[in-house]
Amino acid sequence: MTDSLQVALAVVGISGLVALVGWNTWQARRSRIKSAATLPPQEPRLAEPVFDAGDTVPQERDPADIAVGAVLQQAAPAARREAARLDPLIDALAAITPEAPVSGEQAQAHLPPTRRAGSKPFAIEGLATDTGQWEPVQPGRSYSEFQAGVQLANRLGALNEIEYSEFVHKVQAFADALGAAVDFPDMLDVVARARELDHFASEHDAQLAMHLRARGSAWSIGYVQQHAARHGFVPGAMPGRLVLPSPDEGAPPILTLQFDAQAAFAEDPSQVAVRELTLAFDVPQTAPEQEPFLAWRAAGEALAPTLDADLTDDRGQPLPPAAFESIGRELARLYEALAQRDLAAGSPLARRVFS
Repeated sequence: MTDSLQVALAVVGISGLVALVGWNTWQARRSRIKSAATLPPQEPRLAEPVFDAGDTVPQERDPADIAVGAVLQQAAPAARREAARLDPLIDALAAITPEAPVSGEQAQAHLPPTRRAGSKPFAIEGLATDTGQWEPVQPGRSYSEFQAGVQLANRLGALNEIEYSEFVHKVQAFADALGAAVDFPDMLDVVARARELDHFASEHDAQLAMHLRARGSAWSIGYVQQHAARHGFVPGAMPGRLVLPSPDEGAPPILTLQFDAQAAFAEDPSQVAVRELTLAFDVPQTAPEQEPFLAWRAAGEALAPTLDADLTDDRGQPLPPAAFESIGRELARLYEALAQRDLAAGSPLARRVFS
């Protein structure tokens, strides 16, 4: 690993995207981030896995072509994302068996008013009598069985005993209202699975971020928006954020371009100046088929000269092409590890776990 890359790689803190490459961003691990033993102890370090020189590097393309391609990608027909479904890989499932088929209207009337157990989402699905398929409970349908599932882990940590008990309480009330029997998995087994999944996810969570810092005059918000729009960015839902939307309907954006949110709240944004932008993407949330890394690099390299900005890491160190090449190799290994765990980046399961 080159000296320039060692400078560029750092852990993302809980306050936001403050590093070039961030691993272990989970809020539950603010004080116990695991790092690789191969890097100098005084440096912020990159969690395993570490690449060797023989790994495959994404094919180089002209940055301008990639940036234009990202804009054109938005014009393609949007694909509708499938609704998230319960899955034993990331959910603890409880079987609910009524004595006779239950109508969707009756089941909906007794669903829990909230679908969270602490910080973990849960859902209840029904086995449709006509199709034999699991689906969210809907009116006008009939169900022979139900299953309830609570997510084992997310970026707030692993499912704990208190959260699992809350899940059991809510599901038991639903089953009792239907006169159904319910079979819950053992709490100790569930909590152990949750911790194991949380451990894996915390070591394979990453965000990539680079900074654009004004060399001379600061920029107005309108000036930033004007130039970012040429590369496909549109205003995001959160103040101080522009996004490159995903072509998949309802999916997270491919890239985000952020500036000081307080500037966005100014009475006259045209009179507010910003001197720094952060360009980022969330690795597990974004499918590699959308080429977020190439779009991220291309957008940064295209915006930097346009805005007369330096392209740097959080320490103000410039980002040479060699740094991007090394990051690309690291990213390829991370994608492989996620796919081997059936949590491929950008998949519905990965988006649930890394949320």
